[in-house]
Amino acid sequence: MKKVFVSVLILAAVSCKKNPEKFVNDMTDSTQKNQVSSPVGKEAALKKEDGLKKNNEAVIQLLHDKNYRGLAGYIHPEKGVRFSMYAYVNPEEDKVFSASDFLKYLPAKTLFTWGAMDGSGDLYKATISDYLSKWVYSKDFTAAQVSLDEFQGNGNSLNNLKQVYPKADFTENFIKGSEGNPEMDWKCLRLVFEEFRGKYYLVGVINDQWTI
Repeated sequence: MKKVFVSVLILAAVSCKKNPEKFVNDMTDSTQKNQVSSPVGKEAALKKEDGLKKNNEAVIQLLHDKNYRGLAGYIHPEKGVRFSMYAYVNPEEDKVFSASDFLKYLPAKTLFTWGAMDGSGDLYKATISDYLSKWVYSKDFTAAQVSLDEFQGNGNSLNNLKQVYPKADFTENFIKGSEGNPEMDWKCLRLVFEEFRGKYYLVGVINDQWTI
């Protein structure tokens, strides 16, 4: 019986090592910096943090499952959602879809130009579903480390998220680079959320990686 009990403890310890905490920071740190010390303020901050975490996990799972119709339910009802191929958000050229347009074009074979490929400058053209599966979710982000309102990935592409979305919150799903090339082959997916009538909706989907 003792041997069985010890074996269970060992397995539990191994499991903990294989499944580290996904969230590498939390919003309570930032609220402390901003001196939000009242019980009401802390409760609101924790509620907001919990909502953003749940939204992030839901969106990542929907992308993983290729359930894009389900994803439409998270698109901001008034602002829609903007897709940015790299860290630099270009409000004039990035594709923006309302929930209705997203659902309209989802089953279609319409090719959209999403931006220019880093290095070659070739235009990246794809249907909505192909863009989501081949570009947005090019890695298994269910295994990523997640931060709230903080950047983990830091490449040489201009990151203007906070300038374009000054009143929004964002999550960053970060997959670190390989041991042999940690600075060059990392990838991350940023999800930008804004509150609307008591709920957080998706207004931005931003991919980032090392660029030339």
